[in-house]
Amino acid sequence: MSISQQRLHKLEIKKLKNVKDVCISFESRNITGILGPNGYGKSTILHALACCFQPPTEGQEDYKFSNFFLPSPDALWEGSELKLVHTYRQSSHLHENVEQIYGKSSDRWKPIYKRRPTRNVHYFGVDSCVPLIEAEKRNVKINYSTKNISEDIVTTILEKASYCLNRQYTAYNIHDPGKGRKFIGVEANGIRYSALSMSAGEQKIFLLLERVFRAAKNSLILIDELDLLLHDSAMKNLIKVVSERALSYNLQVIFTTHRESIIELSDLINIRHIFGTSEKTLCFDDTKPDAINRLTGTQPRLLEVFVEDDLAVTIIKKVAGQLGISRHVSVQRFGAAINCFTVLAGLRLRGENCEYNMFVLDGDVYRTEEEQEARLKAVLTGNDEHAKSLRKLSLEKIKCLNLPENTKPEKYIHSVVISLEGTDNNEFNEIIGVAKQIVAVDDSHKYVDDIINRLDWNRDVGLSKIIDLFSSTQEWIGYVANVKDWLTLQIPLVEETTSSREV
Repeated sequence: MSISQQRLHKLEIKKLKNVKDVCISFESRNITGILGPNGYGKSTILHALACCFQPPTEGQEDYKFSNFFLPSPDALWEGSELKLVHTYRQSSHLHENVEQIYGKSSDRWKPIYKRRPTRNVHYFGVDSCVPLIEAEKRNVKINYSTKNISEDIVTTILEKASYCLNRQYTAYNIHDPGKGRKFIGVEANGIRYSALSMSAGEQKIFLLLERVFRAAKNSLILIDELDLLLHDSAMKNLIKVVSERALSYNLQVIFTTHRESIIELSDLINIRHIFGTSEKTLCFDDTKPDAINRLTGTQPRLLEVFVEDDLAVTIIKKVAGQLGISRHVSVQRFGAAINCFTVLAGLRLRGENCEYNMFVLDGDVYRTEEEQEARLKAVLTGNDEHAKSLRKLSLEKIKCLNLPENTKPEKYIHSVVISLEGTDNNEFNEIIGVAKQIVAVDDSHKYVDDIINRLDWNRDVGLSKIIDLFSSTQEWIGYVANVKDWLTLQIPLVEETTSSREV
């Protein structure tokens, strides 16, 4: 019976090589890119997928577990176990979300190869990228006959290769040096040359395009290290070309890469990030800042908060720390409260949507929406709908710390601290004791500054310790409520979630 409309939904690996207890979803788009640091199992996943199917006809490449997981004294692969979930049509009957389990319990893999599901699979390994000239062992002149190929599919391949490499290719040839060997050649800019003279990346582009455009409908194409030997622009162009073909021919393409710039194409492909711990392998479906950090070593801070001064900086960092998202938050100072509106207006007028920005006022001035809106009107002028919309959106980005009326932040924090009795923390007790000695000051900032000076602390350290104490009180909860609520809403944007095991 004919098998068609094959669709891979997900792969669950309980144990295989160094991959443990992971679920990888291939839903949503026809192309999936698997990223991650070296050694966490990206290639292992492709190897497993290649072995899960048998070819529909004899003579096609038949990948077997023993091809990729060769037994040795150090690894017999016993106890390996994985599960595939897929859909296919057999004649008129559609089989949906079928589960197929694979494993090795003794000396052989199960199920037997003839009982595997059927699908055209094309695996493109790293060894396929070796430049032909490096694989050639002869060091004498190589003679070959040349045959021009002019079929429609070749015309398409030339067109797509020209786009990928920004070079005009006009002919596609097959060179035959005899003894059963054949290799490709091309013509560009009036020059004819074979794969022996091609650059490594050029050769890879043509080999991949050949494989993709000759693949039958519903094929599964697996590419290890897609980015290897390719310039960034060539790689991105190739993905766009493959995406179009995959959509029109219902192909599924799964590739591995170390190139973080692939994230820019997340509107075309599924992005899956693989990472491992000592207990299990994790697969994250979204590109969050932590994933970028693992790929690049740089920690992006997606959330940007603007505040008045260094005391407010410490407060924001404390709230972010309590929510476990400090690594995702950067805090900038705009100075006097009135500058809040100028900075916000400047960003808006520059075309920024400020989606990940919050502007925090201390709460002693511009406490009400009416006051804030009046200031925004002064910096975002106009009565047209665009100006009104900008002011409305800007107002939503402003939050206030919840101070009692007619009170400065430092005085309020001081009042909370001196209301405390002794704690079981000696450092906190010392702060309380020193604060109680400060009764009257000529500048409200000194309610906090004098504590730091008397304890001979560095300012940043002193602010952190005082806020640590303040955050242990009931008053803290209400004081930072507006800030905490906004940051809490952002957590799903910055924290990673693993692939679901549900279909």
